[in-house]
Amino acid sequence: SKLAALFKHPLYNIPVPEVTEKDKLFIINPMEKFSLHSSGSDEWVSSSKAETLLLTGKTAYDTYPTWLKFHIGINRYELYPRQDPLLPTLLQDLATQRIVSSVQKSGGTQLKLIMTFPNYGQALFKPMKQTRDQETPIDFFYFSDFERHNAEIAAFHLDRILDFRRIPPVSGRLINITKEIRDITTDKKLAKTFFISPAGNVCFYGECSYYCSTEHALCGKPDRLEGSMAALLPDKTLAKRRSWRSPWRRSYHKSKKAEWELNPNYCAQVRETPPYDSGHRLLNLIDMTILDFLMGNMDRHHYETFEKFGNDTFLLHLDNGRGFGTHSRDELSILAPLQQCCSIKKSTYLRLQLLATQPYRLSDVLREAMAADPLAPVLAEPHLQALDRRLGKVLVAVGHCLAR
Repeated sequence: SKLAALFKHPLYNIPVPEVTEKDKLFIINPMEKFSLHSSGSDEWVSSSKAETLLLTGKTAYDTYPTWLKFHIGINRYELYPRQDPLLPTLLQDLATQRIVSSVQKSGGTQLKLIMTFPNYGQALFKPMKQTRDQETPIDFFYFSDFERHNAEIAAFHLDRILDFRRIPPVSGRLINITKEIRDITTDKKLAKTFFISPAGNVCFYGECSYYCSTEHALCGKPDRLEGSMAALLPDKTLAKRRSWRSPWRRSYHKSKKAEWELNPNYCAQVRETPPYDSGHRLLNLIDMTILDFLMGNMDRHHYETFEKFGNDTFLLHLDNGRGFGTHSRDELSILAPLQQCCSIKKSTYLRLQLLATQPYRLSDVLREAMAADPLAPVLAEPHLQALDRRLGKVLVAVGHCLAR
């Protein structure tokens, strides 16, 4: 296994700073057990029954479902640890747990659903809109592109291989539209949008600002639909997040250019602007830039951080559905922060060099990482080959900076 060898490499065993109580997202009461409310389902048990189900010697933490353990593990430095024993179980839960509720997520330009499991865990479902080998048409603007479910899955694995660990876990899943959405939704607006197509397939389109109409309906075969299931982060009422506008945000206009596209010395003014004038914020943003360039994602207008940790923390790499849309073209403008600032974390640079070598080739380790996903193969082969080519271009860009 190239992937196992990669994660054993010294560059993937650089210690994270010691995590103190103030570095944890949540401080939990070690005596408090997790209990489910009783309902008609066998999988829901009353608090008193949960007490009796506990084996003697079990700690309260052992009673927590995997999603809650994931939330409790988040700290200032990472969403989850490198060798996280919870990860396979969490991915399995996302792929197989029974869905008890499906409602549309508000906001955004395209249809997404929040799905709830019997143990109160929740996932963000993005449905399949395109086949794996469909490329974004060359005349499409980046902001009118479809979001791709498989891009969300691939982005999670790529982020982990780059050792960023800033994307919540994502698994593919085959959904039954009838039983797992239509029959159980309490969302009246969503419920009104279901219909049977002329081919006899179950379809729905929801309500949103762009692609929510009968022309852009999501249809099953006859009611089976692929999608990505992303573990949700803790509710914002429990763990506030701050949204930051990216300094290299695109203009989102058909003819206007952003300032960074016109001013080659743009980085100098970014470096003088908080929060980029201290700490690792700019270097973390350049990490995100490299991830986006490898995926071909031009749609990174904002990013988020956990408010509790202030400026000294990682950036959340959320919403990656517009990645992996093209494999035949490389969008070098995505690399503008790296090229203009000529800065990169040494650890990131060393790992990129490692992933360009034969024993740890990026396309090979990503292919292996995604092989266990229920929807494998997640990416068409040309996208994996494009990753190796783009990685070479990132290293060339760093080489130019070193020469300068």
